[in-house]
Amino acid sequence: MSVTAVAADQSVCAPLPVLGRDVTVPLVTGGEVTYAALDYAASAPALQRVWDDVAAYAPYYGSVHRGAGYLSQLSTDLFENSRAAVAEFLDCREADQVVFTRSTTDSLNLLAAALPAGCQVFVFETEHHASLLPWGNARVTYLDAPRTPGEAVTTLERALADRDPYGPALVCVTGASNVTGELWPVRELAAAAHAHGARIVLDAAQLAPHHPVSVRDLDVDWVAFSGHKLYAPFGSGVLAGRADWLREAEPYLAGGGASRKVARRADGGVDVEWHTTAARHEAGSPNVIGVYAIASACKALAEAGFDDLVARERYLVAKVREGLAGVPEVKVLSLFGDEAPRVGVISFVVRGWNSSHFAAALSAEYGIGVRDGLFCAHPLVRTLLGGDPQDVGECGAPDGGTASLNAIRVSFGAGTPDEHVDRFVRAVKELVRDGARWKYRTEDGRCVPDRG
Repeated sequence: MSVTAVAADQSVCAPLPVLGRDVTVPLVTGGEVTYAALDYAASAPALQRVWDDVAAYAPYYGSVHRGAGYLSQLSTDLFENSRAAVAEFLDCREADQVVFTRSTTDSLNLLAAALPAGCQVFVFETEHHASLLPWGNARVTYLDAPRTPGEAVTTLERALADRDPYGPALVCVTGASNVTGELWPVRELAAAAHAHGARIVLDAAQLAPHHPVSVRDLDVDWVAFSGHKLYAPFGSGVLAGRADWLREAEPYLAGGGASRKVARRADGGVDVEWHTTAARHEAGSPNVIGVYAIASACKALAEAGFDDLVARERYLVAKVREGLAGVPEVKVLSLFGDEAPRVGVISFVVRGWNSSHFAAALSAEYGIGVRDGLFCAHPLVRTLLGGDPQDVGECGAPDGGTASLNAIRVSFGAGTPDEHVDRFVRAVKELVRDGARWKYRTEDGRCVPDRG
């Protein structure tokens, strides 16, 4: 759908206020420009609402679950109310637990540590490393990249039906690709998993900031996401879902907060009774400010209305894709094809350019921040670029700026103004047509402006 059609078909809301929207950066060619933050898929800027909420709470910071003082009691209430806010945001089931972690990676490693004995894990090669790699202690089946959503479902069904022995199984799947932005058929994959006696965990790191995520509606067993991609800084994440595997597993970390009772035995040892609630896997002093930031972001996105946010993002996606389509040298990467629905994440390569060189020029000459490389999804990028599975990807530009196995990713979201997208499209066209205006060299594996 064209930009004009999208704009006419849907009301396009204004971008949400975010921190850094007025930051200026120097250009290597001289002068300064307002920074265009187009790397939301790595870390989204904090919503102004989140920052204001955290700043208002900060003077009242206190220990959680441990203190009798007013600030400790207030902080404990805030921490547990944040848990309830996240559960509401995810539309969790009544018996589900919300466990606070450091990140999506931490959440999935926690779940990996809680797998029952003999559990088999099924994961597509298209996953981010956070969901591709944590399952080392289980028997893992890596599934080839599907080329349609329907193929994803049939591939999973076939693998689950053929598993031997038939025992506990877990499917791990992304909701939206961090490379292509394409939406995956989560509801259908969950139905396939459950039909074959398996459970499913949704990596929603790229989905939750862009689309509503309902645990009930998608019928997933767990969902994991990170605060720093959800417009909430301070290094917190979430694992939410069924309690039984988590309750029966050894605590992810052993220490205070996870234990209900600790007593010395007559033989000199120690007996421990662990919590059966989410606290079982939250040992140590928690990141209260990070947790509160996530809850604030959840509330802000819900209040803004996902219908409006999704409509605006479709408009921006159409702008970028229409602009890139006008540059024959640009190839946009996709698994499911041009018509596949996607969030604001688009990766591409430019014929004749090393991707690190191109990204460096966007930054140095136009004040645009994107990402280049393999995006912590090496097998997927190799597949999309037609590389051999054993090829070594280059995240930096080799001397001479020749092509290498990497790509450029532009990503945006609720805080992105039209001007940033327009500047990006214009910059791509100018760089392809005229070339870089500056000389670049490789330094510590990165392509940087040569200031010598």
